[in-house]
Amino acid sequence: MPSAEDRDFLGRAIETSIRVGLILLLVVWCFQIARPFLQPIVWGIILAIATQPLHVALCRALGGRKALAAAALVVVTLVLLIVPSALLTKNLVESASQLATSVQAGTLAVPPAPAAVADWPIVGEPIHSFWSAASRNFQAALEPLHPQLKAVAAWVLERGASAGFGLVIFALSVVLAGFLLASGEAAAAAARGVAERLVPGRGAELVTLAGGTVQSVTRGILGTAVIQAFLAGIGFLAADVPAAGLWTLLVLLLAVVQLPPVLVLLPIVVWVFASSSMGVAILFAIWSVVIGLSDNVLKPLLLGRGSDVPTAVIFIGAIGGFIRAGIIGLFVGAVVLAVGHGLFRWWLENEPETAPS
Repeated sequence: MPSAEDRDFLGRAIETSIRVGLILLLVVWCFQIARPFLQPIVWGIILAIATQPLHVALCRALGGRKALAAAALVVVTLVLLIVPSALLTKNLVESASQLATSVQAGTLAVPPAPAAVADWPIVGEPIHSFWSAASRNFQAALEPLHPQLKAVAAWVLERGASAGFGLVIFALSVVLAGFLLASGEAAAAAARGVAERLVPGRGAELVTLAGGTVQSVTRGILGTAVIQAFLAGIGFLAADVPAAGLWTLLVLLLAVVQLPPVLVLLPIVVWVFASSSMGVAILFAIWSVVIGLSDNVLKPLLLGRGSDVPTAVIFIGAIGGFIRAGIIGLFVGAVVLAVGHGLFRWWLENEPETAPS
């Protein structure tokens, strides 16, 4: 027969297990309910932290009216987001429709390849051969590339189908960021309270660390990408490159995922040399080199500002997070790794308490 103490212990263990099980069930249930809104919530928090310095400056200019400053930021952001996106989407749909119609009707005409293209080193002869074949019979020239083009078309259709939904999610995130900015003190106090419960004595420091990291990533990675895309767009317009908006968007995407913009710029440089005057082509080539090298200057200036976390930690976290979870991982990965770095450094700097002898 078990003793009274054993029965009492067993009863407490069963009661504790039931309570823990019910709490876990509640947590899982809450997560399942909130799961569809997690992405806009995380984006809203990131946007609120990233735009907090701008909100503070705008609030000061408006006489301390936080709600009005937040509303103004939301309206401006939505206008800057929706108007270009709608114009770009309309342009892409019209261009794709016209291209598909021309290909199906056999009316798509490609100008003959300039003879100078064949003299280019290494790649000149293959490019001239393909270009000439396309000018004679475009459909026949694309026949060897049919499997690759089919895969690309499927990917483009899939991305296009999800682009509209993603735009709605991001717009919702902007609105949520406005509410967080309007109640910034309460949101910051709640974040510090949760962090203090998790890491007593260090919670406020970790919240500050996380906020500085988000702002660093915003300036360093997205800021660099936006500047490079803006410079590329100016060059495309100056060189009269067709579909300049599309190429600018591609440069932006490549810069965000830390791929060199030269992957887009180099083929366009080749096209400009083949279709424009030598002076314009040389200037555009120089401009493209400046764009390609600009991140070597911009990232050191922008990435580490606002945070005492090493730039390498933020960079590795951002890229690893992007590989793991897409664009949102760009921020989450950097924040998680930076907070982990802060905890590890705190653990090294604080000696463990020795038990009394």
